[in-house]
Formats: sequence, C-alpha cells, structure tokens
Amino acid sequence: MSVDRIQLLRNVGQFDNVSAGAQLPFGRLTLVYAENGRGKTTLATILRSLSSGDGDLVSERQRLGSQHAPHIIFTRQGAAPHMFQNGAWSQSLPHIAVFDDAFVAQNVCSGIEIEALHRQNLHELILGSQGVQLNATLRQRIADVEQHNRTLRERTDAIPASMRGTLTVDVFCALQPNPAVTGKIEEAERHLAAARAADLIQRQEAFQPLALPAFNAPEIDTLLARDLPALEAAAAAQVQAHFGRLGSGGEGWVSQGMSRIGPASAGRDHEICPFCAQGLPASPLILHYQAYFSAEYQALKADIAAAVTGINSAHAGDIPAAFERAVRAASQASEFWTRFSQGVPAIDVDTAAIGRAWNAARNAVLAALRAKQATPLEPLQLSEEAHQTILTYEVVRQQIADLSAGLQAINQNIALVKERAAGANVAALNDDLQRLILVRTRHSEPASELCTAYLTEKQAKTATEGARDQARDALEQYRRTVFPAYQTAINDYLRRFNAGFRIGQVASVNNRGGSAANYNVVINNTSVALTAQGGPSFRNTLSAGDRNTLALAFFFASLDRDAALANKIVVIDDPMTSLDEHRSLTTVHEMRQLHDRVSQMIVLSHSKPFLLGVWANSDRAVSRAAIRIARQGTGSTLVGWDVSQDAITEHDRRHALVSNYILNGGPDTERETAQALRPILEAFLRVAFPAHYPPEFLLGPFIHLCRQRVGTADEILSTADITELEALKDYGNRFHHDSNPAWQTAVINDQELTGFCRRTLAFARR
Repeated sequence: MSVDRIQLLRNVGQFDNVSAGAQLPFGRLTLVYAENGRGKTTLATILRSLSSGDGDLVSERQRLGSQHAPHIIFTRQGAAPHMFQNGAWSQSLPHIAVFDDAFVAQNVCSGIEIEALHRQNLHELILGSQGVQLNATLRQRIADVEQHNRTLRERTDAIPASMRGTLTVDVFCALQPNPAVTGKIEEAERHLAAARAADLIQRQEAFQPLALPAFNAPEIDTLLARDLPALEAAAAAQVQAHFGRLGSGGEGWVSQGMSRIGPASAGRDHEICPFCAQGLPASPLILHYQAYFSAEYQALKADIAAAVTGINSAHAGDIPAAFERAVRAASQASEFWTRFSQGVPAIDVDTAAIGRAWNAARNAVLAALRAKQATPLEPLQLSEEAHQTILTYEVVRQQIADLSAGLQAINQNIALVKERAAGANVAALNDDLQRLILVRTRHSEPASELCTAYLTEKQAKTATEGARDQARDALEQYRRTVFPAYQTAINDYLRRFNAGFRIGQVASVNNRGGSAANYNVVINNTSVALTAQGGPSFRNTLSAGDRNTLALAFFFASLDRDAALANKIVVIDDPMTSLDEHRSLTTVHEMRQLHDRVSQMIVLSHSKPFLLGVWANSDRAVSRAAIRIARQGTGSTLVGWDVSQDAITEHDRRHALVSNYILNGGPDTERETAQALRPILEAFLRVAFPAHYPPEFLLGPFIHLCRQRVGTADEILSTADITELEALKDYGNRFHHDSNPAWQTAVINDQELTGFCRRTLAFARR
C-alpha cells in the first residue's frame, strides 16, 4: 500500500521537469530534506491532493511562467501508477494522512485565530471514519434543509406582496377554496360601495312604477258595431240613400237642419222646411229623419266622441313624453342601485320602438273611431291590421308591466341596502372584501400553481428536517463515547510532548452549519476559552510552539483512533516548525512509535538534526530512504541524500580534519586545520565543564576563572593545564578574525601546526 517512487514532477511549484526521482525509491521510512523554499510544502500538498483527489490543490501550484499544466506520476509496486494530468488524478490514494500547515489551518487555527470552520473540521477529525460517515449524513441532511430554505425563499419571492396583500406566504397559501367566492366578492363590493355612499343612498329614491295605457279592443269593436235598432231598415235605407245623394257631409248637414224643426209630437206639423220653405207634413222623409236623428243617435255620437277623446287623453299629448321620462329615471336608478344591490335589471327599453308601436295602434284606433263618427249608424269593426297593431303594442305594454313588477320587487332589496348602509363599518367591510379577493387570487392562476410549488417544497423540507433530526440523534449517540476518549488521548500526547497545558471539556456542539468540536485550554488549572472579548484566550496564551504541539497532538490522537492505521501512509511536513527544542526528542520518539504501526511514513523537514534524529531512532531492519530537494537552476530537483555523511557533526568533522593533518599534512588543508583548533577546545570545554563554560562563553574569561580557583575546593584546572590551555588558545587565536585582524594571512609553519594539533587533541582527551 506504500508509494514506491516519484516518476515525474513537471510544471508544479519549484519543479520544472524532474524525472530523476524515478531512480530514487521510497522506503517504509522516507526522509525528505530541503531548505526552506525548495519545495517541501509542494510535495506535501501533492500527497494531500493524491489522498483527497482534489486536483485544485495541485493546479493552483502550477509553476510560475510555465505554459503547460502540472503533470505528476507516482508509482506503487503491483499497482497502476497514479497520474495527475489535465487537472485531475487518474485515481486517488485515500489512505494517505498528511500533517502540514494545511492540517493546522483546517483543524486548529489560522495564525492565532480559531474560527467556526476549524471546529467543524476538528469535529470530523475526532469522529474517525465511522463518525465522519454519520456526520457526513447529518451535514448532507443539513445541506438539503438549507437547499429547501433557499428554494422556499425563491418560491416565497415568487409570491409577492402585490399578490398576497398583507398576508404571509404561509397564511396566504393556507386559504381554503370557496366555490361561491366570485358571488361573495360582488356582494361584498356592493356592501362596501353602499357603506361608502351611505348619504347618497339615503337620498336616492327607489324604483317608481312604469306603465303604458291599454287599448280595449273588444270595447272599441262594440262601439264601432253599434246602430239604432228601432229604425226600420227601409227607412234607414231611404235616409242613407238620400244622404248619398247629398254628397259628403250630407248626414251632418241634415242633422243640423233637423234641429230647426220640432218633432211631430210637439204639434208643429205646420212647420215648413227651413231650407226650401215647403210644408213638411207632406214629406215622407221627415218621419224617417226624426227616427234617424233620435236621442239614441245623439248618445251614440257622444259615445264615439268620448272614445276619441279618451284615446287622445290616454295615448297622446304629454303621455308619451311622461313615459319616456319615467323610463329615463328608471334607467338612472338602475345604474345607481346596480352598484349596491344584486339582481337589479338593466333598463334596456327602446322608447323609440315603443313610440312607433304605440302611435301605430293609436292611429289605427282613432281612424276607426273617426270613420264611425262619420257614419254613426253604420256598423263597423277594427280591421285585421288595426288588431295586429294593437296586439304588437300590447306585447310591448306587457313587457313594460313585467319590468315594472320586477323593479318594484327590487325595492325590497333597496330598502335593505338603505338600512344596512346606515350602520355599516367601512373598515370591516373592506377587510372582508380583501379577504375574499385573496381567496379568489389564491385559487386562481398563477397563484394556485405558485402556492402548490411552495407547499410541496415546504412539505419536502419538513420530511428532510425529520431525516436530519434522526441523523443528528445517531451522531449524538456515537459522540457520547468518542469525545471523552479523544480528550484523554490528546492530553496523553500533550503530556508526552512536555506541553505546559492540556485541553478540557472536549465536546460536540450542533449549530446551523452542522456539528463542531469545542474545547478549552487548561493552563495552571485555569480554563482559557478559545475565543473571548478581552482577557485570556487561545490567541494570547499559547505560543506558536504550543499551537503546533496541540496540532501534532490532534493529528497523532486521530491516527490512534483509525481502525485502518496499519494501511496508512503518514506524511509529516516540518513538525518541528515553531516547536521548542525540549520537545524535539519526544517528537522523534513518538514518530518512531507511529512508524511501527503504519504502512509507510514520509517525513519532510528543513532541519537536518531533526531528520537525523528520526533516522537514528528508526528500525534499521526496515527499508529506509533519504531524498534531498536540491536547487537546479531556478528550480528544484530530487537527489539522493547521504544521511550518514550529514550525521557527522561539525565537531566530528574538525576532529577528523586535525587528525588527518597530523598523519598526512599538506598545504591544501593547513589553514582550515589551524582554524579548527580553537573550536575543538571550545566544544570539549562545554562538554567537560558545562557549569563553567556555558554557551557564548569565551576561552579568555574561562582561563581567568580557572586561575582564580586554583588551590581551592572549586578548582577547575590545574596550573599546568591552565598554562597549556592558554598556549593553545594563543595559537588558535592567530587564525580567527575576532582575535587577529590579519588572520587570513597569518603565516603557517607545518611543524609548528602539527605540534599544536597533537597538543590540542591530547588536551581534549584529558
């Protein structure tokens, strides 16, 4: 499960085109040394990207000035290579765990600040794979709820206030349908309009009756058919024949003349004709005239005249105009009351057409009556055409009668409108109307479809919230066991790292963004919060070394809880950054313990002593490899690293240099050898007399101190040793700039130098 080698590094970070790594196999323990800025972090990031499959981590490190994207190949024994090309890995390697600055920034803090995201990431770190799966389920449910919220906001915005009025979307969409809502809205509008026009309503009259006078056709026909039954038919025929001979108006003329003579019963038979002065008794027509122009005759004429007058009184003069005014008033009243009462008919009366039918009937009747007036004793009847005009008019008259009856019935509603308007509450009626309008709007398009979408989404959100709560409960049960154990493990590592603090109250908290880990720092038995407004907090109580130590403890503790730890490839990038020196040995020891439990460990650092310590403490029975990132032109490359050579200390190198000069001599190394003598003495004295020769102490003051203590209980060196040390010092000072301005040109005698070399090594062996 381990990485074999880096076959190719191209166009990423400091690496231009590195294929030399293909010749550098990785071991179960692989050390990578590099000076700062050479590419350690790039390698760690590449391995992090390989683990997560996040290609952006590599793509964003494309080599500056490169025209091509990064191209990387890792090989593993017995497996297909892992290739990064075109911004993605051919396959990821998820069992890689990386400790680097990114781990610290993600799980602990950014600089000195702890943010919500750090606690969320730490929460996953504590949970382990099982808990992460539970937490991932929870976070997915939370994300689903948030998506529902976003969708609900969109669907809420799609139902604007202009559609729902003052109601919230929930209240608006909850309005129940009302099949009769349209009619109720119309009624409410009428009630509200009436309330607002209460004064005008009280002044407005109800509908007045509408009527057209009738024509009594049977009565007219009876009058037209009347004659004088007592008048003999032969006499009537003679009289009428005579009238015919007299010409037009003859009957009237004779009728007037008969008024000039008296009746025979009055004894005036001696009367003479008023026209011709002849005697009348001898005229056979006089008796016939007297019968013809009797009282019954006068009554008939009077009835005919009365009928004509009656027709003119009822159907002519101002009567038609009055009817038109009544229709116009009814129409205006209809327009007024239609706004306030239901069922008010529209007045659609064609008074012109009525007038034409009315005139036709009236003229037909008058023509018949006038014909009767001309020949009263002649039986007449209304013509078929006259009857038809009367029938046509009667249809219109009945329509007006029916309309009037309907209007009179509406007067009851009008009275109710007047009564209701007098005591109406305009505000309440308006609220009722608006509510009804909202009900109609709610169940009309597009509101109906929008509310359906909103309610469907809300129902889906409720279901998702239930699933979220179930996932949270499952995670909570798991966390009750995990978090206390993790706190114990972290504090155990902090103790082993010689940290002056521990953590307390490690617990999980639920928030809107999901779940997060919370804890505090305990220093001198005093709890310090992660964040605080003024006063002690994480940011001002922990040093950079403390923060890095805490991060390393988090990392090691999380690995301890990994059930698949034996298959892990652990990558540790510069764990000694900002660590105090007294934690270095402990860190090396813990890494040795971890190395024995994982598949492979890759350690990157800029500190040779630290890497040498790791190398020296590792099991030599396992495969080990050491690689150095070296400068190549303006970039970097990978080369093999001879750890054993770098394991030689500077003191060892100087000692070997002096010993070699004693044996072989030679001008090539004589000045370097001469310069090495004083540092050899200083290194010896620091080890032999640590209490009297601390760091930064000089030979001169040390010799002075030794002379002061000669012969005392605190004697450091004997007088002979002091004399020898001073001689060695004086010789060595000739070749150092702080004691001889001409140190680079000081003359060296081989015999003299060889002697001082022997004396220096001999003194350091005492």
